[in-house]
Amino acid sequence: MSVEIQTSGASQGSGLPDVQTVNDLFLRIASSNQPKAMQYQDEAGNWQALTANEVYQRVYALGSTFLDWGILRGDRIAILSENRWEWAVTDFATLAIGAVDVPIYPTLTSEQIGELLRDSGSRIIVVSTRTQYDKVEAVRADTPLEHVILMDSAGLFEATWPADAIKFSALMENASGKKDRDPEFDARAQSVKPADLATIIYTSGTTGEPKGVMLTHGNIASNTSFATREFGFGPDDGCISFLPLSHITARALDYAMFFYGASVAYCPKFDNLPAVMKQVRPTVFVGVPRVYEKIRQGVEQKAAASSMKARLLAWAVGLGAGYRDMVHDGQRPSSPFWRLAEKLIYSKVREAFGGRVTTFISGGAPLGIDTGNWFASIGISVLEGYGLTETSPVIAINTPKVHRMGSVGRQLPNVECKLAPDDELLVRGPGIFQGYWQKLVATHESFDEESWFKTGDIARIDGDGFLYITDRKKELLKTSGGKLIAPQPIEGKLKTNLLVGQAALVGDKHKFISVLISPNFAALEDWARQQGITALTRRDLVGEPKVLAIYNDIVAKVNSTLANFETMKRFRLVPDEWAIDTGELTPSMKLKRRVINQRYASLIEDLYADEATAHGE
Repeated sequence: MSVEIQTSGASQGSGLPDVQTVNDLFLRIASSNQPKAMQYQDEAGNWQALTANEVYQRVYALGSTFLDWGILRGDRIAILSENRWEWAVTDFATLAIGAVDVPIYPTLTSEQIGELLRDSGSRIIVVSTRTQYDKVEAVRADTPLEHVILMDSAGLFEATWPADAIKFSALMENASGKKDRDPEFDARAQSVKPADLATIIYTSGTTGEPKGVMLTHGNIASNTSFATREFGFGPDDGCISFLPLSHITARALDYAMFFYGASVAYCPKFDNLPAVMKQVRPTVFVGVPRVYEKIRQGVEQKAAASSMKARLLAWAVGLGAGYRDMVHDGQRPSSPFWRLAEKLIYSKVREAFGGRVTTFISGGAPLGIDTGNWFASIGISVLEGYGLTETSPVIAINTPKVHRMGSVGRQLPNVECKLAPDDELLVRGPGIFQGYWQKLVATHESFDEESWFKTGDIARIDGDGFLYITDRKKELLKTSGGKLIAPQPIEGKLKTNLLVGQAALVGDKHKFISVLISPNFAALEDWARQQGITALTRRDLVGEPKVLAIYNDIVAKVNSTLANFETMKRFRLVPDEWAIDTGELTPSMKLKRRVINQRYASLIEDLYADEATAHGE
């Protein structure tokens, strides 16, 4: 199926003109009167706001410094930081002078950071904390770095301030109290063209080495202009920036909020998110599926502490299931029982998000129909979208007016989609990246002979134009009997259980499929205490017969919903909690299958040790 590209000149849903570059977006912020363009917590934990003019003056001060240091158009500047206002200011300052920024995930090691700095040829790096500075310092001699800027206040460790680190706060001194715009600086920003390179984003690599995705100003701006035009956002809206800004999904959300004159509040630590949601009370919430899964598990775990609460939650979810379609259509059921469940349960869950969220969006990975249905059953419609770093990122998204549960929505008006003979999704449009930095072969392999970008995702498109992503092409498992199995939907079913943290199907080229399960140890340890199990270590815990029995039941329940060739014949519990920091998950919380297959190679080998003689598998 193919749809013609539409290239309207205005954002019809928003009533705002399209932006052609990210600098157009920055100058739109500068021209607004938004009193809370950016919000952040100071060292005392109090929330502070930056007005639109204060944002402009900080960008001007930093951009002018870069120019004084001899940074030229096209030079690269790296950002190694958690989400904070300084990240956004560095981003805008870099792009305003025609330079290119290179976001680096703060979870990376010194060696990984050094590799990206060398590959990108970055001349400057702006880091958040002393910890990040020390990582850079360990490899700096082997990189082209000329300057290192440190965001954290010097007062935190004045006595040990590194001699060659430049204070971000010192560079901001010239911004204080200024009101006037600088015509020369604005003209420089406006001289940047849509075709100019804006950023190099290194993909986290679920199956291979990271590659630098080159996105132009036009790539990002076209996506900003079209992706959220049907949502009706405005200056009264706000979001929390907590997903890593080094990932394009988080960055695109912030750009969209700035596009509509809304406010962005920065949350550097994911663990602080529950408190921040209650303090900031956003109207827009965007999370990757694992965030929604964790919120669901948190609700279920809290309810499990009391048999009465558990029964009440089960009743409310069961009742709400009958109204899912109405909720997904933005309606509030009038049933007295629904209103009772709303008062007792549904409203409490929404309060955890701050109580004001009207738009819930999921992206970065498949949400899963079970998770989407659960939230709809408690009165929350989660609108799923889809895209890749290489597509700036949004390809398709459900909107409040046009949506279908289980799909990722219809493609954007300026995107073409079609399916290859093997059902791989192919796309074209102004948001498609220019290629991989210094990797001509990888770039060539990513496009077909007609310049369609090969997403690597297996998809289908229904008769109404709704797009469904079924799995990653490279992650499909093929049994020795020739059956193709998509692991993500099955893993998603397992993760709906409170006791499952992560799950990874294995069994490529084997007779049958098995699964490795990383438990939700917080929930499992609570359950174990209730059962009187006193295992000393997590390794002991996952070997307990009662624990193995309950996970066997979880796997069996999911197996009952699958075709026979898809069923998981064996499972193993691992004593590890998979996470971004420990390397099993990407920053968007997708499984790094290559890492898991390598790390648990002996365990997987043990699963299939008797494969040749196994019966009934």
